Amino acid sequence: MLMLNLVRQGIFGELLHGECGYLHDLRDVKFSTDGEGLWRRAHATRRNGNLYPTHGLGPIAQYMNINRGNRFEYLVSMSGPSRGLQFWQQEHLAADDARRTERYVLGDVNLTLIKTVLGQTIYVVHDTNSPRPYSRINLIQGTRGLMQGWPDRIYVEGRGQAHRWDTLETYFQQFEHPLWRSERVRQASGGHGGMDFLEDWRLITCLRSGLALDQDVYDATAWSCLCELTERSVAHKSRAMDVPDFTRGSWRTRPPLGIVEG
Repeated sequence: MLMLNLVRQGIFGELLHGECGYLHDLRDVKFSTDGEGLWRRAHATRRNGNLYPTHGLGPIAQYMNINRGNRFEYLVSMSGPSRGLQFWQQEHLAADDARRTERYVLGDVNLTLIKTVLGQTIYVVHDTNSPRPYSRINLIQGTRGLMQGWPDRIYVEGRGQAHRWDTLETYFQQFEHPLWRSERVRQASGGHGGMDFLEDWRLITCLRSGLALDQDVYDATAWSCLCELTERSVAHKSRAMDVPDFTRGSWRTRPPLGIVEG
């Protein structure tokens, strides 16, 4: 949300490129015998593509005004070898465990590139089968600088030292999103550091006030359809896949997501 505010303030200039992803070691989860492990592992047995683009792509899409003056035009995608789940099943499962005979097709690392109609590029990576710390990357690059998450760092031309990353402390002081400055949010505890409260509070506020939600069915469809499109691209030697315009042209006139006051 800090990054969104900085984008709206024009701190990064014209946006050129974004990077995001879902990099989360879920091998032990996938081999659990109940809950999400069942469907996560099942997907890996029959699908090869970017199976979870939305978590990282949502913020990038909002920075770039996707469906609100901009849209995804096409993508290309490729996957590497499938190894992580095979190693896990052989190293951690009992010899008589039926799961040892399962075969997986999901590449451990999927790389996807998206081009927007305004010419911007977006890199989306998916990796849930490798030993690694969690990350969503979350990077935005403009003509005047860039900001990256995981680790959090920023560089803006004319602010700070040339060719050196800055920390975010001063940017939070000056540009923190107004919703996070709300006293109700600051006093919230638990739920991802108050994040869950903020999300629920904002949703309920929109519903009670008859306001359009900050992300809608068109956003959900544009972000989610990439799962299928990346699978098709991977299956056809990274062939370019057009992203449908689910707004039927209204993306040209829909207003961008603004900075909401607390």
